[in-house]
Amino acid sequence: MTGQVSQNAATLGSKEQQILEKYDRESVTRQLKCGWNKQFISLLAVFYSLFHLYITFYPMPTLLQRAIHVAVGCALIFLIYPAGKNSRRDQVAWYEWLWLVAALAGAGYLIYQYQAIMTVRGGIPNTEDIIFAILTVIVVLEAARRITGWVLVIFALIFLLYPFISSMGFMPDRLLTRPYDIGDIFGQLYLKTEGLYSSATGASVTFIFLFILFGAFLGKSGMGQLFNDLALAIAGDKQGGPAKVAVISSGFMGSINGAAVANVVSTGAFTIPLMKKIGYHKNFAGAVEASASVGGQILPPIMGASAFIMAETTGVSYGTIALAALFPALLYYIGVIAQVHFRAGKRNLKGLSKDQLPRLKAVMKARGHMLLPIFALVYFLIQSVPIGYAATYTIGITVLVSQLRQETRMGLKDIWAALEDGAKQALPVMAACAVVGIVIGVVNLTSFGTVMTSSIVTLGAGSLLLTLILTMLASMVLGMGLPSIPAYIITATMAAPALAVFDVPVLVAHMFVFYFGIFANITPPVALAAFAGAGIAGGDPMKTGWQSLRLALAGFIVPFMFVYNPNMLMIDVTDVAVTARTFPLPDIWVIVSVVATGIIGVLGLSAAVEGYFKNPIVSWQRIILAVGSLMLIVPEPITDLIGVVIVGLMVWLNYRSIQPPSS
Repeated sequence: MTGQVSQNAATLGSKEQQILEKYDRESVTRQLKCGWNKQFISLLAVFYSLFHLYITFYPMPTLLQRAIHVAVGCALIFLIYPAGKNSRRDQVAWYEWLWLVAALAGAGYLIYQYQAIMTVRGGIPNTEDIIFAILTVIVVLEAARRITGWVLVIFALIFLLYPFISSMGFMPDRLLTRPYDIGDIFGQLYLKTEGLYSSATGASVTFIFLFILFGAFLGKSGMGQLFNDLALAIAGDKQGGPAKVAVISSGFMGSINGAAVANVVSTGAFTIPLMKKIGYHKNFAGAVEASASVGGQILPPIMGASAFIMAETTGVSYGTIALAALFPALLYYIGVIAQVHFRAGKRNLKGLSKDQLPRLKAVMKARGHMLLPIFALVYFLIQSVPIGYAATYTIGITVLVSQLRQETRMGLKDIWAALEDGAKQALPVMAACAVVGIVIGVVNLTSFGTVMTSSIVTLGAGSLLLTLILTMLASMVLGMGLPSIPAYIITATMAAPALAVFDVPVLVAHMFVFYFGIFANITPPVALAAFAGAGIAGGDPMKTGWQSLRLALAGFIVPFMFVYNPNMLMIDVTDVAVTARTFPLPDIWVIVSVVATGIIGVLGLSAAVEGYFKNPIVSWQRIILAVGSLMLIVPEPITDLIGVVIVGLMVWLNYRSIQPPSS
């Protein structure tokens, strides 16, 4: 039997739903009453999920399965997402069915003409090809507008305009190209796997959809409740317990679903009131939830969805990416938890009463078996089982394991609901990947990416540090206006190659832009996850955003560190080519050193930021402690030695400043 605190944690009230819809475009959906429209949507969504499970084992030609993925996904978007703010949300308007037909027509034409396109015409478009290509581009742009907003659509339209005007006399010399006709442009976007159906869409089809579906099955089996209860049982009664519960539970959930804002609202509705109850300020409570939820996207084994696109884009195996992401993610969460802990100590904030909390033994007995699918997934990935197979097998294992306890048992109704929910949750990723395909298609057609790379290198003036800063700023600006997936794809396409000029390996470069595209969600002035947390907490959005930035400080430092010393990513790049796809592990003592000094450095930095360790830290000691901690985070022998001496001295001084209890 779980405690009182964990009950009803997953239920959103009207206030939370309004906040979610305000900051998360993906949550603004139709609320249909029972009827044939609702049943049709359910049937189409379940078909969508079953289609992806089928092609995992019986694949179709690449172009066709990607086209079907986009077409059916867009059709679902038109039925589920209203066209505008003033559109009715209790019914499907008549014109949505025209959009649905247009969406399906794009894939239907490719299926019908596939042999002729591939063999007779050799990918050279005729008039009908161009008509259906234009129709499909319009469909994708409208679907993306509804589910992600205008920013991504406008960005794609600017790129789409470029090849039409890139040969005109008013263009700068650097941007001039040969003339392109309408067939060149739309043939690239529609008839090849370099536009709408690019590798980004390919990752959505073969990897991302299946893991989102896996997350939906976990959700129906009560995995969210398990994470909440485990976090409560482990940390709820500790110093500052509710904040630590928020970090742990939100980190796990964020890793699985990758939806930062939705995670803030769903788990924050439960954790933020508890943090406020024991004495945390409302701005800090919202910031803790936001920083923990955003960090889930860098936390293995699932890492939201962007990691699968990274694997597809770089050619580096997902297992290598997950291992590389592990230690930086742990440093990030250690930094957040340490700041939470030190603030609680400074303000003497206690945990929750044990009689309010679930017991660890009871939690594991009731739901602990649901951790088995995650362990199975990790095992499959370690054994190099193809990712699509691993995800599908794990879905089956989830259903079987859920039968072991009444609390988690999934019946046919739950399985149907999981198939439906998984399809719906995958739509934002599908739309983002498809519309970013326009950017990718234009870059590949015009070599615009090369121009961007040379421009960044020129602005960087031959300095790796300056180039890293420019790349960071580009990633964060894109991340402020775009969802994390398209932000990563665009920066990986245009900015990451600039780092290759400085012999930064492709995996390291992509990890760098990946981090900063994600952390834009908690970086003012457009920190959507932090704003959502402020809405739940009743705090000030900007102050919550700056507090989130402070909590996530380690996450902004570590990417620079692993560029200069990739051992932090558990890879040895000695005598390895910039384009390498596989890497040996560093020497075991190097790993131990990096892990130990990195953890001590992050703990010291957190204490310096909060101004508290075992006792308050005076200002001049905070500055020295911060410098020593940063030296420890930099994985170099000389900096480690200096850092250990400085941090050790500051800790000793802090212990000495503790006043003995009066007799």
